[in-house]
Amino acid sequence: MSRKFYIETMGCQMNKSDTERLEGMFIELGYEKTDNHKDADFLIVSTCAIRQTSVDKAYSQLGVWGKRKKKNPDIKIGICGCAAELDKESLFKRMPYLDLIFGTHNIFKFPEFVKRVENGEKVCEITNIPYPEPEELKLNRANTVGAWIPIIEGCNNFCTYCVVPFTRGRERSRLPELIVKEVETAIKSGKKEITLLGQNVDSYGKDLHNPDITLANLLRKINAIEGKFRIRFVTSYPTDITDDLIEAVAQCDKVCEFFHIPMQSGNSRVLKAMNRRYDREQYFEIFKKIRNRFDEVEITSDFIAGFPGETEEEFLDTLSAIEELQIDYSNTAIYSPRPFTKAGKMTELFIPDKIKEERFKRLHEVNCKMTLLSNQKLVGKVYEVLCESQKEKKGRLMMNARTRTGKLVHFPSDKDLTGEFVNVKITKAQTWCLYAEQV
Repeated sequence: MSRKFYIETMGCQMNKSDTERLEGMFIELGYEKTDNHKDADFLIVSTCAIRQTSVDKAYSQLGVWGKRKKKNPDIKIGICGCAAELDKESLFKRMPYLDLIFGTHNIFKFPEFVKRVENGEKVCEITNIPYPEPEELKLNRANTVGAWIPIIEGCNNFCTYCVVPFTRGRERSRLPELIVKEVETAIKSGKKEITLLGQNVDSYGKDLHNPDITLANLLRKINAIEGKFRIRFVTSYPTDITDDLIEAVAQCDKVCEFFHIPMQSGNSRVLKAMNRRYDREQYFEIFKKIRNRFDEVEITSDFIAGFPGETEEEFLDTLSAIEELQIDYSNTAIYSPRPFTKAGKMTELFIPDKIKEERFKRLHEVNCKMTLLSNQKLVGKVYEVLCESQKEKKGRLMMNARTRTGKLVHFPSDKDLTGEFVNVKITKAQTWCLYAEQV
């Protein structure tokens, strides 16, 4: 009877990509994947630490599994990812039922960890030295039309609110030949969309000290691969977006006209306190340069409400930035103090939760307003969309698809068109999606 594994993935696309790697290694070890944690012999939670609520959610899940282990002591429980990097071996004291703790730098040693745990050892492996990537990656990709391909991990920016440099470490670029090989394999397996991942994706190649290795040139290499597919990349740092990168997006027919460029605040003083390497005016210049280069382009962003010391007037600058730039969509969040960060130590400047929540509500309202406005501009136009899945909605079979710019589109179809490119005419716009008919 085969052993079964279950991985609960929390957080960003990088975590999801990590899970695909872990699943591939599990399968190589003879385990079978299960979608029901109650059937698993080995359970792992892949954690996010960007906000405390994410950490609390992960630890709550581990607590549920810990109760199960009291009844079945043979099951194995592990934790990996960013929260593991923060709390390390102290988790054994807090959660004595844990068998395995490992970080973000040594994912490729996972088969060794599993064997040690199977032999009865409690394993905690957290290191700042990245374990080298094997020549042949064992992946178990999610059953989706797209593939996430990490190209750079870590961040050198040390924004005062962000824990990523302390959990993912400094920037480390993968060799372009390994990336291209992984993309080719994904395309041959039927994937129709490639998303290149990095905490700061447009820093790709800087640490390799070769002027020819850049994100722009990597996009050109991948664009030259045969087949019909799309290419995306996330997340960009504003001042690292070069003119050459903008031109590569414009020139490469497979690269989508989409940029995700976190601004975080619309006020220059707050941006300086966040240790962001630009002010309001510089961000506006970068944003408008991209807008002016394309007939249609989607630019999305991130914003934080209630950063320590933020005044009401400074917060209003954030709302005005979203409206003046007509940002297509923004991820919004309430400031959450994180360990090791400079902002987390600014306790005398912390803003009361009630004020942060009220600002977040207004931020969300402006985001909804601008997202709807962005969607309404597409009504009546025809676009090629990539079909991602088919679901029944109110008694009708509907396709879920996306435009090149990343907008979600629903349209009726009795035929399952998942994985196909089709042309549709946009008939209706809502805040979070569009409706269309096939043409």
